[in-house]
Amino acid sequence: MAALSLTLVTAAMALGFAAIHLFIGRLEWLESLPRNRFLSFAGGVAVSYVFLHVLPDLGAHSAEISSIAGRDPVRVESLVYGLGLLGLMVFFGLERRVRQSRQESRHRGEGDRMREDVLWLHIASFSVLNFLIGYLLNNREEMGAVSLILYFGAMVLHFVTADLGMRRDHAEAYDKIGRWIIVAAVMGGWLAGLHVELPPIAIGCVFAFVSGGIILNVLKEELPEDRDSRFLPFGAGAALFGLMVIAERTL
Repeated sequence: MAALSLTLVTAAMALGFAAIHLFIGRLEWLESLPRNRFLSFAGGVAVSYVFLHVLPDLGAHSAEISSIAGRDPVRVESLVYGLGLLGLMVFFGLERRVRQSRQESRHRGEGDRMREDVLWLHIASFSVLNFLIGYLLNNREEMGAVSLILYFGAMVLHFVTADLGMRRDHAEAYDKIGRWIIVAAVMGGWLAGLHVELPPIAIGCVFAFVSGGIILNVLKEELPEDRDSRFLPFGAGAALFGLMVIAERTL
């Protein structure tokens, strides 16, 4: 892609991410019970993205970092995957703190709410993840058209499920100001991606950390029993996206 056309495409994608954050609350049909088929389909896409795109890309990043840094490939691979694990642990810890804060509030008879510091920490962490995802629109290792479209599609579905989870945790704060902070983060990440070019080693580390957050979201949204997930839409999403990734990398 020419530089200008690529910038316009990624700008449109960043605006698409922003639109999800701003208007997800109007899509009430997504929260219908039993769990909406679309969300199970999105979960299948996310799982497929993790296994067929994220994990192979982490391996590719570790090989590139090893080559550039002149370090032992096994140690570098452990470091890269360790950053992915760190991302998962950080966001899991935040999710646990949110649940604990709400539980403590219920025990005190204050309703299903969380402490202010926990609420803003949760929004801040989600904003950091959004900033990095926006940055990677312009600075991924694979910048071909198909690869970019697959990244965008997977992140759209990731944001849909993640935003619904954020609204479940603190709908009032999310609608009033949280979503605007997150929109500013993703657009700021896209803008930073235009003007700040990190070295390949740093890109690999950022991607690894973001991957951990994506994997955590897949686990959080699809595995709990109360999600009442649907297997057929889930399997269809995983199979369809998997075939697209395989076709992109083999044809």
